[in-house]
Amino acid sequence: MTYETIKMEISANPEYVSIIRLTTSGIANKVGFCLDDIEDLKVAISEACTNAIKHSLEDRFTIIYTMIEKGLTIEIIDNGKGYNTKEVSEPDLDNLKESGMGLFIIESLMDKVNVESIEGKGTSIKMTKYLGVDM
Repeated sequence: MTYETIKMEISANPEYVSIIRLTTSGIANKVGFCLDDIEDLKVAISEACTNAIKHSLEDRFTIIYTMIEKGLTIEIIDNGKGYNTKEVSEPDLDNLKESGMGLFIIESLMDKVNVESIEGKGTSIKMTKYLGVDM
């Protein structure tokens, strides 16, 4: 089966997150997602891009959208400093902090999330949302 793919390289400028959200909305609409799912996708990608901008310390990152048979996979890749994924803990929901919720939010909004990071080589967040799947 052939899947359609769109690949973008973006400057790590927080002002461009709104452009990424608009792009995500257009692609998700083409795939057939309802408005609520499109909003979830926009929040998840905003969190992932913010992580790339804030933590990678690189000036660019890549987004790959893959339109699959019954959904959409989005991968955000940076070539930044990376981190040890085993050191990331679940947020304390009783004592919320201003930051540190990004991956938790992404995992709660998406159907499938895979994070790979190698210290000194970068991070990849690959997330999938399927059509018609209630969380």
